Amino acid sequence: MSHWKQREGGGMFAIWTIRTIALVLGRSVARLLLYPITLYFFLRRAHERAASRLYLSRVLGRPVTGRDVFRHIHMFAATLLDRMFFLARGEKDFRVEVEGLAELDRCIDAGRGVLLIGSHQGSFEALRALGARRPDVPLRVVLDKQKTPALTTVLEALAPDVGAAVIDASLGGASVALAMAEGAAQGGMVALLADRGHAGEATLDVPFLGKPAPFPVGPWLLASALKIPVVLCMGIYLGGNRYRLIFEAFSDGIEIPRAQRKAVLEDIVARYAARVEHYARVYPFNWFNFYDFWQEMGPAADEPAASARLPRHSDA
Repeated sequence: MSHWKQREGGGMFAIWTIRTIALVLGRSVARLLLYPITLYFFLRRAHERAASRLYLSRVLGRPVTGRDVFRHIHMFAATLLDRMFFLARGEKDFRVEVEGLAELDRCIDAGRGVLLIGSHQGSFEALRALGARRPDVPLRVVLDKQKTPALTTVLEALAPDVGAAVIDASLGGASVALAMAEGAAQGGMVALLADRGHAGEATLDVPFLGKPAPFPVGPWLLASALKIPVVLCMGIYLGGNRYRLIFEAFSDGIEIPRAQRKAVLEDIVARYAARVEHYARVYPFNWFNFYDFWQEMGPAADEPAASARLPRHSDA
């Protein structure tokens, strides 16, 4: 699978500069900077621009304009900026609507821990708003710190306690699984994203926006090992200072019998992809996978090797 590697243009100095402007001069001033920043990336990142156009053509079902692509990139930039404010100031700068909190509370109160599975839609950082609503329940988030080390350094400096609660996905499967199990054993919430595989990670092709696309199976194997309730979560950005945090029950516990492994995995991944597609159609500019998701654009010069692929059930 090809990947959007989120290269950090400008590096640490640029990110610290934006961070300082944002926190000293405020969110309104910082948001004005997003327009020239978005224009820069719109003009310089041809492959990401093409990936955005391909996705938008599928989800919108109409010809895509340059304005659409610019809006898509700008929405992504806005959620990145807001990560700093969520970490530094909590939700005080935002209006956060919450749907499905009663369902999440039901799973939490069972005392087994909860696995929150999201996607690259909106802002996963909006989950921090849960802190004000369920301060009694610890939250650990699985993130790959090596993807964007400069940004990670800045964000952890803003909220060291949050940084300490991150489970670093780059440490490898065994370490990640152990840390997730520990979080669940404490009755806490463990959160991860499941719509983007890493290079070399096994994937399954399932229907997504009209054509099969590869989704990783690793998150669901971890869910099967944990045997705790699974709740889908989306931190949708609505524009301005508004977010909608959505929780949706998915399973009381993932079971993957060895004898039916391929068929069961395909069913689980397809169900997840269908829900991601649902929210992509409702909030089309919130899905932020700026790479050749359907593998039909041709390789970019600096893309990593393809990931491993499990056969579809129909191919077995």
